[in-house]
Amino acid sequence: MKVNNVHTRTLVPAPEARAVDIIDQTALPHEYRVLRLTTLEDAAHAIRSMQVRGAPLIGVTAAYGLALALQQNPDDATLASAVATLATTRPTAVNLHWALAHMQARLLPLDPGERADAAWQEAGAIAEEDAAQCRRIGEHGKALLRPLAEKRGHLNIMTHCNAGWLATVDFGTALAPVYAAFDSGIDVHVWVSETRPRNQGLLTAWELMQHGVPHTLFADNAAGWLLERKGANAIDAVIVGADRIAANGDVANKVGTYLKALAAHEAVVPFLVAAPRSTIDFDCASGMEIPIEERSGDELRVVRGLTGEVDSSGQPGSPGSLRQLPPDEQVANPAFDITPARFVTAIITERGSAPATAEGLRKLYPEDRHA
Repeated sequence: MKVNNVHTRTLVPAPEARAVDIIDQTALPHEYRVLRLTTLEDAAHAIRSMQVRGAPLIGVTAAYGLALALQQNPDDATLASAVATLATTRPTAVNLHWALAHMQARLLPLDPGERADAAWQEAGAIAEEDAAQCRRIGEHGKALLRPLAEKRGHLNIMTHCNAGWLATVDFGTALAPVYAAFDSGIDVHVWVSETRPRNQGLLTAWELMQHGVPHTLFADNAAGWLLERKGANAIDAVIVGADRIAANGDVANKVGTYLKALAAHEAVVPFLVAAPRSTIDFDCASGMEIPIEERSGDELRVVRGLTGEVDSSGQPGSPGSLRQLPPDEQVANPAFDITPARFVTAIITERGSAPATAEGLRKLYPEDRHA
């Protein structure tokens, strides 16, 4: 995808420096900033602090985190310790654990002297595979959206959180079909949920703006009202990403997804989930088994943005924060919720779309030993 009309990826390896450059997503949408990761600790902090976020991108960053760790010492103890460190950064996103297991299985049998180069190459392969899968998700999702567009002459799409290219290496998951539809000439408008308390909807709005896709940001609580509208302004479909999909089709995604699924079900609006194979956890029988990350209460207590001041050139003020609750106010801040499979119209993957059922997932991935 593009930033200021320049093709850009969220993560770019710098092999000559044995480092990785990332977009610092905690600075967006107010500032575009690139950070360099050179150590395991850098990678772990980037994941934990959400400088990188989105299940697929978390997995790729973790793979490069192992590669960075093995530059220092490629022995068995370092490999095991690095895996353990990265595994604790974000518990819900299964792509993280998939990438770590994949890397460990590839590297452990090798002679320690071969591991550093092999880790770098394998992390790169995972990154390229992620981009290719997201591109295919876009094409399969566009095939589902085209009939809706042909029926009404345009598309109104609702999304939640950010599952665009910022959440992956490139193209995105939930937004990949939107970009594919827009680029093919379909008249599409995206309704972007703000997604409190981290406001990842602002990231979605930022990247849609960069690509020129018409969109409107709305308050989370307006989703039900928007979904019940009829006529020209009716929502044609809801598309979201996922951080983990259980074997039965239950979906873990950013908190607030479940409420949109309920409203879409009541309004008879298709509710679509887009994700690559690495997001499907065939070892997890249902959503009841998915751990839900509880994040810091200060994400609710403190609001971050730009100061309200405008300088003489018309530019907004500098980044800052505003405390809206006392430090000792008790708050709950679950990062994800579970949408039962019965509310999901279809799951879109790099292999096509299928019903959100165990049978549907098995049909897409018959070779998986757990399927």
